[in-house]
Amino acid sequence: MLRTANRILLGLAGVLLLALGAAVLAGALDLPRRWDVTLPAAWPFAGPDDVPLSAARRRGWGRHGWWWPTVIAVLGVVVALSLGWLLAQARRHRLREVGVDSGDGETVVVRGHALQDALAAEAAALEGVDDAVITLTGRRTAPRARIGLTLAPHARPAGALRRLDAEVLRHARTSAGLLRLPAEVRLRAVRHPARRVG
Repeated sequence: MLRTANRILLGLAGVLLLALGAAVLAGALDLPRRWDVTLPAAWPFAGPDDVPLSAARRRGWGRHGWWWPTVIAVLGVVVALSLGWLLAQARRHRLREVGVDSGDGETVVVRGHALQDALAAEAAALEGVDDAVITLTGRRTAPRARIGLTLAPHARPAGALRRLDAEVLRHARTSAGLLRLPAEVRLRAVRHPARRVG
């Protein structure tokens, strides 16, 4: 959800900034006069000496009692929305705890961080895996795993993925009593320096 909202907001901001930049550039280069294009009367950037809000227009708007409070309120809302968006990006979406069915009808709560560490240690111990970073997201009754594996130069990605699913994820599903544990896996290979021959 957050990723989709980010893409929409960034797309809208990009289109808005591109249109504004094109309008300013066209006015600064005096393109409407050179290309004999008639712009609307309210167009703010018709020539290189134009400004978005002239001194006379500012004085005219300033005579209205609602003008400056409205400008300040709009700017305050923009700042508040920007800060909220920034905090949403910085907030960690890690799962704090996972509910484990103990088998007697009770639910035991396991710390998400402890389960992540156990899964990462088991994944890092797989043959051909140099390092593993695991983040649990989702709901406590339906967790999801984001897995980053750093593979050794000699490792086969398909084999590492098979072992990850058959061993690490299966153990996690069994121990947590989960029917399924969806996982998104990102693979990265360790770069090793070239060896000189001869």
